[in-house]
Amino acid sequence: MAERKPIESWLTDMDGVLMHEGIPVPGADAFIKRLRESGKPFLVLTNNSIYTPRDLHARLSRIGLDVPVANIWTSALATAKFLDDQRPGGTAYVIGEAGLTTALHDIGYVLTDVEPDYVVLGETRTYSFEALTKAIRLINNGARFIATNPDETGPSAEGALPATGSVAALITKATGAEPYFVGKPNPLMMRAGLNAIGAHSETSAMIGDRMDTDVLAGLEAGMETFLVLTGVTQIGEVDRHPFRPSTVVNSIADLVERV
Repeated sequence: MAERKPIESWLTDMDGVLMHEGIPVPGADAFIKRLRESGKPFLVLTNNSIYTPRDLHARLSRIGLDVPVANIWTSALATAKFLDDQRPGGTAYVIGEAGLTTALHDIGYVLTDVEPDYVVLGETRTYSFEALTKAIRLINNGARFIATNPDETGPSAEGALPATGSVAALITKATGAEPYFVGKPNPLMMRAGLNAIGAHSETSAMIGDRMDTDVLAGLEAGMETFLVLTGVTQIGEVDRHPFRPSTVVNSIADLVERV
């Protein structure tokens, strides 16, 4: 296998890599500090579409991780970029929180339930049966179905919560329409992020805690991939997949010296 070029830019997942259940992973602060001092382009990514980059900047700051707003890339931002490229100045019926609605407002989209171009599904803390029914009827009437990410569950202190992928499956069952998922593992999210920081996949690395989203997305985008064992995927599960990360490390602390 050809030797890869030196890593000049970094993309890293947030939950399970930099933080776990609201607590910073040991070494995450040192990694972010080293990145910022190096001047290398970097992004912190999340498939969660609930929060705006400003919200996430504030949440990370509270636990000692100083990530500038411009270095945060969410599935909501990737979805907005995709829609802006596909159908500029369009309309959408949105099920989601401020992270998604703000991203769509910022590209000039009109949010409406009257003959929208798209139904856009993201995370929300309270999925409304009324809103889902409206989404189903709009899709049946010709609206195109977009979802921010395929994650089936999300974490909470009480246990798993249904996430975008699960709710999308409900809508698909009712309409027969499959959504286009923009977030990881779709390499589109990675490529759009790389473009946003002027980076190239050949000299970029992706750090994640999940084989099925982070590592797969990085792999398909042509990046070097690092799996950390501080989140979802454990070492015994790696070989169950038909693809492998470039490197497996215990935690983000093991990568500080690589920057």
